[in-house]
Amino acid sequence: MSVYVYPTDSKWFRFLQSRDPLDEVNFWQPGGSTEFHALKPGELFLFRLKSPINKIAGGGIFAHASLFPISGAWEAFGEKNGVRSFPELFSAISRYRLKNGSTIATADTPIGCIVLESPFFLPEHSWIATPSDYHLNLVQGKRFPLESETGHLLAEWGARQLAILPPSAVTERPVAPMYGEPTLIRHRLGQGAFRLVVSDAYSKRCAVTGEKTLPVLEAAHIKPVASGGEHRIDNGLLLRSDIHKLFDLGYATVTPSGEFRVSPKLKETWMNGHVYYALDRSMIRWPSRDDERPSPLFLEWHNDTVFRS
Repeated sequence: MSVYVYPTDSKWFRFLQSRDPLDEVNFWQPGGSTEFHALKPGELFLFRLKSPINKIAGGGIFAHASLFPISGAWEAFGEKNGVRSFPELFSAISRYRLKNGSTIATADTPIGCIVLESPFFLPEHSWIATPSDYHLNLVQGKRFPLESETGHLLAEWGARQLAILPPSAVTERPVAPMYGEPTLIRHRLGQGAFRLVVSDAYSKRCAVTGEKTLPVLEAAHIKPVASGGEHRIDNGLLLRSDIHKLFDLGYATVTPSGEFRVSPKLKETWMNGHVYYALDRSMIRWPSRDDERPSPLFLEWHNDTVFRS
């Protein structure tokens, strides 16, 4: 168990603070060459505002890290990237990359995305001093194990802030305080995190066709949110946009065993669909990790409730 303190741009912080409460944010890294691996999902990520402020002013629960195109990050998070528009996001990333001598960015240039759930942005009177064992010249921040004195104190402070968040900002309340016995915070994903988590689970390839063109791939809910589904990895499939549409309309489904099925109603209704019938009864590409695979219960629900058999 750890707490991570990361140097944070005050403009990014102020923009999101003005829109608080939020359920999730994207703490982006302009370089796009290295994925953030310092925390596990459910651990605490804190914002240390850069010099001359040098105060810890907020944070959130780490959910996921990914390398994702700038355009995809905007599509997934919008203003939760800390800017008003895609051109503003692109301009900010380009400035950082130019300053650091990186290659010129395009809309498809990958950036580092650190997805935080239940973020909190505190008023100035609630900011705390940067720990004495945190060196202010650190570019990538510092991880503090909860076994250390600083880590323990920061975890207690963070838990108090999370406990008083308004309901609209909370993806899921901690089942126990972070202080005392170390424990991860259980959390539900937001819509943007769901997009990235599902994309990465399927290695950015359509589960049915193997298509790798990311702009046409979509994170599909097996059980829609409107029907009581959640933004959970086991409730997701990465599908090409046309397959996604057919899946949502019930003209296609995936069985609990992973078989892709196309409904006979597609031909009956639209007098077409040979492209899709060629895929009928093919096996989908599962995520490599068992804990990222779709729930058989959700797939069974889609087969029984949505699929036009």
